[in-house]
Amino acid sequence: MSAKLKRLIADARAAVVFTGAGISTESNIPDFRSPGGLWSKYRPIEFGDFVASAEARREAWRRRFAMSEVLDHARPNRGHDAIAELVRQGKVTTVITQNIDGLHQRSGVPEDRVVELHGNTMYATCLDCRQRYELDEIRKRFERDGEPPICDHCNGHIKVATVSFGQAMPLVEMQRAEAATLAADLFIALGSSLVVYPAAAFPLIAKRHGAKLVIVNRERTELDAEADLVIHAEIGATLAGVVERSN
Repeated sequence: MSAKLKRLIADARAAVVFTGAGISTESNIPDFRSPGGLWSKYRPIEFGDFVASAEARREAWRRRFAMSEVLDHARPNRGHDAIAELVRQGKVTTVITQNIDGLHQRSGVPEDRVVELHGNTMYATCLDCRQRYELDEIRKRFERDGEPPICDHCNGHIKVATVSFGQAMPLVEMQRAEAATLAADLFIALGSSLVVYPAAAFPLIAKRHGAKLVIVNRERTELDAEADLVIHAEIGATLAGVVERSN
């Protein structure tokens, strides 16, 4: 199977990589949705609750800073590095990710090649004026007075730059992802259960517009039957075995 994946990558002119939580678990970031994950321990905070309730905002910030030791010290793994190499080689045009950890950028993929469908937890923004805030600054404020942070520019609510339950998907990012998917001749889905829509629709869109579809995931997915190649294995080991580094 690895030999077939290597051939598909070699033949591709415009490959797209789509990543889910499975690639980040190999960097010791827990999968929120799996048994034992954060959402099995805590009810997700809905966007409407975050906006309406100061206590919900406090709890959201408490949870984010409780996860800092894991998130802030996570490093890209062999899977991230292999994807970055394919981008450098010009094989992969776009990395579409459901992940919020920023590890693709830290592995060397340029910011403009990454489409973050669910946002990014490594910084925050004002919900009203979109001013960006770094988390170190927000943490100092929160630990000083225990109050949810307010924007310096417009007094709006500051929130980690992720897409919460009940919050609209980012229109520009969805448009970028669709355009890249429609232009792809190879679509590689890595570490995604492919059950969270609308993101999970992209592999089928690619397949139905003529792209070869590859799925690499430890567990079966609902789209395995649609794929040209399915590999049930670790992502890092699989990609490291097929991606040749350029000099």
